[in-house]
Amino acid sequence: MRKTSVAVLFILATMFALQVACRKADALKPDDNPDSEWLSGGSQTAFDQGSGAFSHAFGSLPAHLIRVHEIGDAQFNATFVSAPAPLNPGLGPIFNNVSCGSCHVSDGRGKVPGLGESAANMLFRLSIPGQGEHGNPVPVPGYGDQLQTRALLGKSREGDVAITYTDNTYKFADGSTYNLRTPTYTFTGLYTTMPGNVMLSPRVAAPVFGLGLLEAITEQNILENADPDDRDNDGISGKANRVWDVYSQKTVLGRFGWKANQPNLLQQVGAAYNGDIGITSFLFPKESSEGQTQFDSDPNSKTYELSDSLLYSTHFYVRTLAVPVRRNVTDATVVAGKALFISAGCAKCHKPDMRTGVDVTMPQVSNQLIHPYTDLLLHDLGTGLADNRPDFLAGGTEWRTAPLWGIGLTQKVNGHTNFLHDGRARNIMEAIMWHGGEALSAKNKVNNMSKKERDALVSFVESL
Repeated sequence: MRKTSVAVLFILATMFALQVACRKADALKPDDNPDSEWLSGGSQTAFDQGSGAFSHAFGSLPAHLIRVHEIGDAQFNATFVSAPAPLNPGLGPIFNNVSCGSCHVSDGRGKVPGLGESAANMLFRLSIPGQGEHGNPVPVPGYGDQLQTRALLGKSREGDVAITYTDNTYKFADGSTYNLRTPTYTFTGLYTTMPGNVMLSPRVAAPVFGLGLLEAITEQNILENADPDDRDNDGISGKANRVWDVYSQKTVLGRFGWKANQPNLLQQVGAAYNGDIGITSFLFPKESSEGQTQFDSDPNSKTYELSDSLLYSTHFYVRTLAVPVRRNVTDATVVAGKALFISAGCAKCHKPDMRTGVDVTMPQVSNQLIHPYTDLLLHDLGTGLADNRPDFLAGGTEWRTAPLWGIGLTQKVNGHTNFLHDGRARNIMEAIMWHGGEALSAKNKVNNMSKKERDALVSFVESL
């Protein structure tokens, strides 16, 4: 009788636990409709709202691909050291950081440095006027196309950048105020003279989840939203960037990076290893220091510091990171905020819905309705956000529409709310009010909203 009672209690406890789990799941996933807007990443949505929300693998990977993802995860977070070394050799000789995960902390967004901190999650693009052989920015003699702020022991770093901010106060139409901070960047500690016509563009590390789904959107679907001549006269003239694919040796559509200057994830990963960490691969066999006056290197070397298998495993890891589930979709304030987001015109660039193409080699990303809130196109955001540095077809005032999915979890995952390409915005409303150019009309509509409406708009964005 005692055993039976224990068994019954165990069954009842198990049933209760399952009911609680189901209620929790229902709170996140109200139905099994694959087109539900709760499912930001379609079937590759991760049901996690905590500090690890950006770091989940696709849920439908078979066991052997989960192992590849895990190898890539370890490689993404591996710390490189100077050669010779038994593990992860090849760092530098000049570099910005020692691992992918050091910039993309928890697979999320980098932050701007505070007072006395180094710019560990930032990098600084460099170029001089003109176009390279493939339409690319022209590297700076003696420096290349990226300022290397760190160096191995006994070597000299290229220099650093000091960041200062000027705060300015503005008013909404209802009289309430907001502040925007304008950054100023100053070169410091340069190892040699910098040309006077150098163009500098800061970059904060962007989140890396969901990129495999964005890569799976067909070129045709992206170009359907392009309107470079604004033929419909709505003030929105998104255009595609055309960039150089180092593997296929041809000019193709750009879709990754703050200016859509990378064509695919493999090149994005290889370029980051090379430019940020000083690691060579078959895609980028030359050291990032090559051609700079303080270093000697062998341009004919055939020895790569990163094996093909590890490069591809890191690429696979980034390609198969799931998207966090949306929150509070049916909340009345969030619903009202969504209507304001659309009526203000924000959705004209931050497209809520995209569908991936059919990919028989990767069914996990195939034919998925996703909600990234981007069109992956370039838009003129005005002089306030301009870096005045062209990048292939991207002009000095143009930026790729940043995906908004997962943005509301930035504080929880990364411990800050620094937004925009250089992290100048300290919250979502500041990011909105920095918009100009093609987004000026939307910004003005937000400016004329009541405080209740503005709060609802922010609540909606935070639910993404």
